[in-house]
Amino acid sequence: MKFTTSAVLSETQIESGEQSILKDSLAGEAMVNLSGGAFITAMAIHLGASNFQIGLLAGLPILTNIFQLLSIWLVKRYNNRRAVAVISSFLGRFPMLFAGFLPFIFSTAVGLKLLLAILFVHYFFGSVAGASWNAWVKDLIPEKRLGSFFSHRTKLVTILSAVLGLAISFSIDYVKVYLPEFLTLTYYGIFVTGGLVGLLGVYWLAKAPEPTPLPVEENVFDQFKKPLGDKNFRNLLIFNAAWAFSLNMAVPFFTVFLMKTMGLPLSYVIGFTILAQISNIFTIKTLGKFTDRFSNKTIISICAPIYITCILSWMYATVPETKIYGVIFLALISTISGTATGGINLALNNIGMKLAPRREAMAYMSSLNMVVAFFSAISPIIAGLLADALAGEQLLWTIQMKGAEGVRSLEIINLQGWAFLFVIGGLLAAASLRLLSKVKEKGEIQRERVILYMQIRLQKHIKKNSTSIYRRGLVEPMQKAQTMLRMNENEAA
Repeated sequence: MKFTTSAVLSETQIESGEQSILKDSLAGEAMVNLSGGAFITAMAIHLGASNFQIGLLAGLPILTNIFQLLSIWLVKRYNNRRAVAVISSFLGRFPMLFAGFLPFIFSTAVGLKLLLAILFVHYFFGSVAGASWNAWVKDLIPEKRLGSFFSHRTKLVTILSAVLGLAISFSIDYVKVYLPEFLTLTYYGIFVTGGLVGLLGVYWLAKAPEPTPLPVEENVFDQFKKPLGDKNFRNLLIFNAAWAFSLNMAVPFFTVFLMKTMGLPLSYVIGFTILAQISNIFTIKTLGKFTDRFSNKTIISICAPIYITCILSWMYATVPETKIYGVIFLALISTISGTATGGINLALNNIGMKLAPRREAMAYMSSLNMVVAFFSAISPIIAGLLADALAGEQLLWTIQMKGAEGVRSLEIINLQGWAFLFVIGGLLAAASLRLLSKVKEKGEIQRERVILYMQIRLQKHIKKNSTSIYRRGLVEPMQKAQTMLRMNENEAA
């Protein structure tokens, strides 16, 4: 295949490119569901992975982003982002097919280590592809449509993720109960299927056109220094790094907490994820419009405190004595956090692209990804070590009330095990939000004004719907009755 570029793209080519990018995104999301996320964590737990290995597994996809420096060099060398993205995606997804042979050749312990090696190769080339993909898509899609495009992409990807996640979780739980001897093979089989779907995505990615990139004369290290010398972008780097470090102290271990501490099957874990995704689906389009109309920074300042509250709430998941109440509580948290995290991720992606100059977009976005990757990767590894160190510890804070019937105790805080990580991560995330104020974004609007606008929109929506219901339920039937009465009077006359 010839990876040619075009100096000017027609509207038809741009729309066709958007469709190809969407198809690859859907294939990539299917691959992630089949060989990553909660599934790969559950697979690691089944294979007997330690907390450190689980942390390493969570950090691998982020740690390998530091190799995006190689992507900058390749694009400078060949001046073809499409070729770098497509070839790197193929090299990253093809090795996943070899995982299918691991359970037949090696022991479980050795197979787990080789699986980590395969995932390293997968994420390594994925990071190289991702850097060139970012710069390619920024030039392909007009800036005024970026928010709408990515919100639509997120919505479709989320729907697919929900459907696949549910199917996979029920399949795993069924095999675990009725065919336990085939559970390891089932895990590896699903993992390989993810690789095959990923390769299909490479085919669609290759069909998207590329605008001819402007040549960059500076060497790789000079390009990398440029974003660090841009004060405003450097502030964004610092905020992103602090935010990512904070979240990855807690989020990667939600699945472990649910399966080990609460003893829930994988279907429940995926179910909570799907609730978050459904919430995301219903709100992401509106949030995309808000980012285009107002500013990404404002959306982050609104959604981030909500998400932090959800993270801190996880420490109360085991408080209810009956497990069903704990499940309902987690379902509520998942629903709220789905909306919040959707807005945060969309805004973080958009603000990075918005602040990156067109000619240096790839270097800027790569530097952002690499700096964030370093802090995101070491965070779950540190958290895994902390989890081992705090395994036997407990922090208890109770209030005692003494009365005629005796002494009654009310638990305020009861931290043990993974709950320590949730509190540490949530508090660090709250502290990192102070760094957001140093980031300047064009068209930025005060947070309070946006909240007021949202409230007015919601009130109008409720009023409109209630008026519509009132008309359908009362006014329209009365009008029809009056019309029929007049017709009868006319006929009688």
